[in-house]
Amino acid sequence: MSRLKRKIKWGWVNLCRLILSGTFIMSGFVKAVDPRGTQYKLEDYAEAFHLADWVSGYLYLPAAILLAVVEFCLGIYLFFGIRRRTTTWALLILMSLMTPFTLYLALANPVSDCGCFGDAFKLTNWETFYKNVVLLLAAVSVCRYPRLLNRFISERNQWMVSMYSIFFIWIFSGWCVYRLPVLDFRPYHIGADLVQGMSIPEDAEQPEFETTFILEKNGVRKEFTEQNYPDSTWTFVDSRTVMTKAGYEPPVHDFSITEYESGEDITEQILRDTSYTFLLVSPFLEHADDSNMDQINEIFDYCREQGYSFYCLTASGPEFVTRWQDLTGAEYPFCVTDAITLKTIVRSNPGLVLLKQGVVINKWSVNNLPDESEFAGRRLEQTTVGTLRPEANWFRVMKVLFWYVVPLLLLTLLDRIWIAFKMNQRTKHKKRVLNLIKQQENEKENCSR
Repeated sequence: MSRLKRKIKWGWVNLCRLILSGTFIMSGFVKAVDPRGTQYKLEDYAEAFHLADWVSGYLYLPAAILLAVVEFCLGIYLFFGIRRRTTTWALLILMSLMTPFTLYLALANPVSDCGCFGDAFKLTNWETFYKNVVLLLAAVSVCRYPRLLNRFISERNQWMVSMYSIFFIWIFSGWCVYRLPVLDFRPYHIGADLVQGMSIPEDAEQPEFETTFILEKNGVRKEFTEQNYPDSTWTFVDSRTVMTKAGYEPPVHDFSITEYESGEDITEQILRDTSYTFLLVSPFLEHADDSNMDQINEIFDYCREQGYSFYCLTASGPEFVTRWQDLTGAEYPFCVTDAITLKTIVRSNPGLVLLKQGVVINKWSVNNLPDESEFAGRRLEQTTVGTLRPEANWFRVMKVLFWYVVPLLLLTLLDRIWIAFKMNQRTKHKKRVLNLIKQQENEKENCSR
């Protein structure tokens, strides 16, 4: 019976280990894929808790990357059984802090979602709390019985997995900041049809509202609903309407483009354009990177030659638009779009988006803009820049896994070879010492004779 109990305990602890490690690896990975998204979520938290004036704006992005590194590495350490006591205690402390915090989020609802899994998986605050309760129970189990966690790598090699995991996720996060997220879970990904994303199906669930009427009679005020509305002897004072049930919300919403000078809404014009349209996206021009503006101006000149549309979308005020024009020599038209929408479209300030009939053909960050040589006077449909080549997310995940797993296996193999070489050297040295001792003993025997 005791043997069966040990097996059940071992199975339970290692099941908790897999749940915890899988969750933390996933959470850290999706944060590393989109550090800018985590940065924006941290900014939302700072605003909600009135900390924005106390925290420098330059700290959010490093904090987002650090959070991704910590979560990913804790998950990897637990999965491989690296530093079992330290890792399990770190996870228990972390979950002990996060569980009551997410309970507060569920009750007070200062932000719409916690952002645990970025845009990959959206959880409500209550769903996040329930998830953390399960993870806390799992953390208690693995922390209590760390020696029941099987090692998937020897103690001799665990330093290599540890250091390589930190190096990999740090470089990976930096790459996704410098370029664009390797995996794009937002509704503006390459290949997305924005027109279709904005449409609402006929059978879509509609929102439900409830109106409360405030009426007065003989100096007494009462509240009524449509179901118990009284007779005409009551005098209307006020009413309020609240949404009791949210309806279907299309993936692409709050997307509108208004010209600065004319104030005309040109959203439909851009989305229905059968030709190509370049959108230079900058949520805030006052914080935009202007290091590659010559390259952007060259793309604009190319668009004028070929008859393509080119617009700059921003949420900045007219004074910042004028400053940007004076600073960069920009001659392209400027349009107003919601800042949150612009941050969602492309994780770069500025970033460049290529549309055709409302379909996202390509996207670039300010650090990897298409070079003029890629056009060379040709029409866009004749170039790779203007060709839609969407790549499935699962294939991108496999490539990332390849870059993580293969070097790790290679390093482990080299370590094994080095250990084998050192052991062989020790064996040879030991044999030489033994042979020398035997030789000296033989010489002593010969001398005694």
